[in-house]
Amino acid sequence: MLEQLRTEVLEANLEIVRRGLVLYTFGNASGIDRSSGLVAIKPSGVPYESMKPSDLVITDLDGKIVDGSLRPSSDLSTHLHLYREFPSIGGVVHTHSEYATAWAQAGKPIPAYGTTHADYFYGPVPVTEELTDEEIGGDYVLNTGLAITRRFKGLDPAAVPGVLVRGHAPFVWGKTPMDAAHNAVVLEAVARMGYFTATLNAACEGVSQALLDRHYFRKHGAKATYGQK
Repeated sequence: MLEQLRTEVLEANLEIVRRGLVLYTFGNASGIDRSSGLVAIKPSGVPYESMKPSDLVITDLDGKIVDGSLRPSSDLSTHLHLYREFPSIGGVVHTHSEYATAWAQAGKPIPAYGTTHADYFYGPVPVTEELTDEEIGGDYVLNTGLAITRRFKGLDPAAVPGVLVRGHAPFVWGKTPMDAAHNAVVLEAVARMGYFTATLNAACEGVSQALLDRHYFRKHGAKATYGQK
């Protein structure tokens, strides 16, 4: 079932390993087939090096397993909530990459310090509010997703394709599973550069609005000039 989606999601999972964003079995990537409303996601606790497309678990948007013999990622409910609430996305990636996770643990958004950031994120990478004891003791994984979408009220998830879950780690998304993996890799690079920028100059206020606009819209605007037609 959904052989192409399974292959794409496996490749996204392997990409975050290749780029050094995960240790052991940390992290997961998923993708959605919007026409059927079915999601493919990494199985829980399975080593990346042994995974095959057939190991990917297929669920519906309510979390019911439709195909697959393994248990899905423990973060499934967060992924599904993001697909329900952000209809333009086609892939979600969750990692515990070192620098992005450090910002999440510190409870600090990543400011748009420079043009590398501006090429991918139209403004700071936001951080969620801390979950309450009740949210943690309840449906924790779903409540993580709810915290993300609360933070994105008034924000465009296409323009800021990632978030830092306070005390936890980043979730990133994109148009496809590989696009989400790409954004996760960039987020880690931006988080690392942001850490060094803040260390070197704690008073740095980041790029101007004009420079943010120039770099973001040259890649993502209606009249984008970056790349080939």
